[in-house]
Amino acid sequence: MEVTGGSCRLGLWYVHVWWSGDRIYRVRFASTGIPGPVPASVRKYCAGHPVDLSGLWTVACEGDSVSTRIYRAVREVPYGSTATYGEIARRGGTSPRAVGRAMARNPTPLVVPCHRIVAAGGIGGFTPALEIKEQLLALEKKGRKQMVP
Repeated sequence: MEVTGGSCRLGLWYVHVWWSGDRIYRVRFASTGIPGPVPASVRKYCAGHPVDLSGLWTVACEGDSVSTRIYRAVREVPYGSTATYGEIARRGGTSPRAVGRAMARNPTPLVVPCHRIVAAGGIGGFTPALEIKEQLLALEKKGRKQMVP
């Protein structure tokens, strides 16, 4: 199995993806791109099309640690929706702080859509820049409107 890496645009940012088939090993946001392809579903998602990425496998959900339980709960948050850190903590049997730590270490954002997890009183954080989270939430809000007849 050969892992391929490449990037596509997301507004002013690039999304770097390391993948093989429908298996995603790493996703990162950066200010510069790297040559190489990315899965068509990720490319379409980043272009603003309402795409369900739940069919992609992610290394983040392997095993049975607190983090993997959190990541699986986050993957259940539908496109265009949000959940709070507290809601995910209840689903994962842990604390909101543990959810925040897991989101900060998420190896495959977009596939584990950590941008959909918000604070009870605001948007919460996002690495490497809060503007990416805002952009992703706006992209999904617009895409969700396209999905509704």
